[in-house]
Amino acid sequence: MSYYQHPSAIVDEGAQIGEDSRIWHFVHVCAGARIGKGVSLGQNVFVGNKVLIGDHCKIQNNVSVYDNVTLEEGVFCGPSMVFTNVYNPRSLIERKSEYRDTWVKKGATLGANCTIVCGVTIGEFAFIGAGAVVNKDVPAHALMVGVPARQIGWMSEFGEQLDLPLAGEGSAPCIHSGERYVLEGGILRKEQAQ
Repeated sequence: MSYYQHPSAIVDEGAQIGEDSRIWHFVHVCAGARIGKGVSLGQNVFVGNKVLIGDHCKIQNNVSVYDNVTLEEGVFCGPSMVFTNVYNPRSLIERKSEYRDTWVKKGATLGANCTIVCGVTIGEFAFIGAGAVVNKDVPAHALMVGVPARQIGWMSEFGEQLDLPLAGEGSAPCIHSGERYVLEGGILRKEQAQ
């Protein structure tokens, strides 16, 4: 085995888990799950069958990653945050054929206790604040807070808020990395090094 599995964890036969991943106490990984390398699954995490988790993701305690959720490389899922996969669930009505895809792109952060309503895409390096409820697509690098979540700023890849307006145009450096970001037409991009 090229990954660590705590004795209390259950990994169903058929699950694919990359090298150097860590599976902690009371985790359950279903047979169809595909998990990349260097991934950390904290205590009491559940990973469904139709789930793809990219390399170097960190999924903190008490998170359930249900079917039809895809996490690209380097996604952070804070403690007790929530994914869903049925938009209008009822116990008395079978809706497994109605699962909606949720896609979380590279480097995004999903803060503690936030909720991601199924069927949305969260852009690269977006930052969802603790307790926010996301019910629509989130642009790359957007800082989202509240219920329902609304954008209040822009974030660098390093995880620092940038001194930029929500709309319009502008540019600003990340105070830690020195990398410069440019906002044009509501889209934030990192300037390429010269």
